[in-house]
Amino acid sequence: MTGDVLLTAIVLLGSCVQWLTGMGFALVSVPALVLLLGPAEGVLLANCAAGVICLIGLAGGWRLVRPRAMLPFCLAAACTVPAGTWLTHQLPQAWLLLVMGALVTLAVLLVMQGARAAALRGTRGALFAGAAGGFMNSAAGVGGPPFSLYAVNAGWTVREFVPNAMFYGVIVNAFSVASNGMPGLNRVQWALVIAAMGAGGLIGRGLAPRIPENRARLLVLSLALAGGVTAVGKGLWGL
Repeated sequence: MTGDVLLTAIVLLGSCVQWLTGMGFALVSVPALVLLLGPAEGVLLANCAAGVICLIGLAGGWRLVRPRAMLPFCLAAACTVPAGTWLTHQLPQAWLLLVMGALVTLAVLLVMQGARAAALRGTRGALFAGAAGGFMNSAAGVGGPPFSLYAVNAGWTVREFVPNAMFYGVIVNAFSVASNGMPGLNRVQWALVIAAMGAGGLIGRGLAPRIPENRARLLVLSLALAGGVTAVGKGLWGL
């Protein structure tokens, strides 16, 4: 019962911040889901939930997606998702926690710094970001930060970024689910997850006009950073 309550709360929070800021479900929820369900199941659930949220979010902005610009991201992600899946089946749980926590922590720090590099521009940058995102999404459930860093270096506006990020989220999570499979939740847990996603979406959309975007974004990144560091700590403790 306690586990189900925690599961509901994690998905509710992740869905809320996703609708509040346009990003953050995986960053916020993955470290907590990994600690609650274990690395494999936590990532699987994050892939499923994030993919559904992105699909719903894309419904209102699909006309703004740039299919030609997104092609390198999707092709590169398709190539590296199997490598992430392979990694999760090779490492012991303590090492998986350590790797996942480190990936989340590094991704958050890079996004916070708005890292800029010539390698993250043009077609070469898109291929690099797509490959990194596919691997990270399949291995650790967080494929968005490389795409975000590419958008920063490409000078994309928020209006350009959001629908294309949603599209990328749908594709990379679909690849990850196809590669990793579905999480082994029971019917009650699935019902709780779906209800939490719906409630979190309503809360997030209701709060969005009242909370400045920069504060909401800082909250998301702070929560994600805390979760990543916690996962690293638990991984180190289990070695």
